[in-house]
Amino acid sequence: MTETTKQPETGLERNDANFVPLSPLSYLRRTVEVYPDRVAIVHGDIRRTWSEMYDRCRQLASALQNVGIKQGDVVAIMAPNIPEFIEASHGVPMAGAVLNSLNIRLDPQALAFILNHSDAKVVLVDTEFAGPIQAALEFVEQKPVLIDIVDPLATAGDRISELDYETFLESGDISFDWALPEDEWQSIALNYTSGTTGDPKGVLYSHRGAYLNATANIVATGMQHHASYLWTLPLFHCNGWCFCWTITALAGTHVCLRKVDPEEIFALIAKEGVTHLAGAPIVVSMMINLEDEKRTEFTQDVKMLTGGASPASSVISRMEARGITLEHVYGLTEIYGPTVICAWKPEWDEKPADERAKLKARQGVRYEMQEDLAVAIPDTLEAVPKDGETMGEVLVRGNIVMKGYLKNPLATQKAFEGGWFHTGDLAVQHPDGYIEIRDRSKDIIISGGENISSIEVEDVLHDHPAISSVAVVAKPDEKWGEVPCAFVELLPGASATEGELIAWLRGRIAHFKCPRHVVFGEIPKTGTGKIQKFHLRETAKSISI
Repeated sequence: MTETTKQPETGLERNDANFVPLSPLSYLRRTVEVYPDRVAIVHGDIRRTWSEMYDRCRQLASALQNVGIKQGDVVAIMAPNIPEFIEASHGVPMAGAVLNSLNIRLDPQALAFILNHSDAKVVLVDTEFAGPIQAALEFVEQKPVLIDIVDPLATAGDRISELDYETFLESGDISFDWALPEDEWQSIALNYTSGTTGDPKGVLYSHRGAYLNATANIVATGMQHHASYLWTLPLFHCNGWCFCWTITALAGTHVCLRKVDPEEIFALIAKEGVTHLAGAPIVVSMMINLEDEKRTEFTQDVKMLTGGASPASSVISRMEARGITLEHVYGLTEIYGPTVICAWKPEWDEKPADERAKLKARQGVRYEMQEDLAVAIPDTLEAVPKDGETMGEVLVRGNIVMKGYLKNPLATQKAFEGGWFHTGDLAVQHPDGYIEIRDRSKDIIISGGENISSIEVEDVLHDHPAISSVAVVAKPDEKWGEVPCAFVELLPGASATEGELIAWLRGRIAHFKCPRHVVFGEIPKTGTGKIQKFHLRETAKSISI
């Protein structure tokens, strides 16, 4: 048998005909070519077509370059979910710059750190949030160009710049000749983590990763062309989980929402034919608890993505009763928002309601465009058994993982140890491969040598009919080392006592897992609706049992 020799691939090099860098900006160009007259953005009385939005994005890119913005420069934006944010998500990268979306609930000190660390050259600021930005600028070394966004739906705010957004746009060229990045690894966005254990870390996204996750959102959720998407999820949160580019790819409609108001949410779902929305568990809770007389009825099918804690079975059923199907996703800032979804299987439709809810509450499996997902021992990278019981750390790798942390090589190296991104979340993997988050590694409660999952206790408490929101943390204990302590928000008009809740839990989980103390009151949350457990741990330390 003679050995054959492979012919070298001479003349098959990458060229302009067979290779184009991946960028979500490609989606905008296609959409405006194919559907120029479809509605792109709705905001109060404002309705703009894709052609109109495209012109404004080009003007923004041109105007930014006119004030000196170059490739790789950072342009920050401090605004709620308004049209200017959608435009910046496209126009800033058109200029070759990197969009830094600022959390509108950050204090001036945190904002100053971010503006200094990112070397932001321009800040677009909604007038409602002028105060925190102005206070932050006192501590910023290199003062950026300020541009006021004057939104007609804003109820308060001050001008802090002589330049407003609309005037700035007029200085740009409506025919600006923009180009895709030469390198798809070029940064498109910079998002800062919450910084609960120190200074926030700047997470860099590439054009390639943003393109792939925007596409993966379509494939994983089954979204159709011309979807109507209501912006209940903050655009400053992982660039709206990349849906700012997903909806553009689908030639859908961005329905803006300045402030999360459950009554307005239902009204817009009905008025604008909304088909999709997303939000943290707190948004789901607000929608569930809205009085019937304030809820506008609608007839279309609506899907809502929710992340964070697993939705309790009662939450899922109550949302379905309101005509909204919940889909559970999982992700972090470092992986462009969600890249794990509880992919539904048709055969599960026949299961009893309670069992369906338990299946739906799992975080699930990786997106089609995320390469690998594992639950493993973090030190050895050895996979844990798929038994639904053994906990390990959730590890991710693939094209939808951050480039790294800006100016922080040590943190980047640690995050990528062993060729995986280490999420810090603990989970089990079920026999069917679906993962289920049990806790953050720092949130596991070790009581008398036994590991207690705070999420497990929270899930059971969520089923109590009087409870709206709950968080369980460790409280130091002389005898046991630490014990569970529950913080509970009750539904409006509902009542419960500590003794009642503990007794209720004892009938459902092992006694050693039950909280020794229950604290009633509002639970502190971040700007994206995540419960601030580090505050609760401090509170728990001072509680006498």
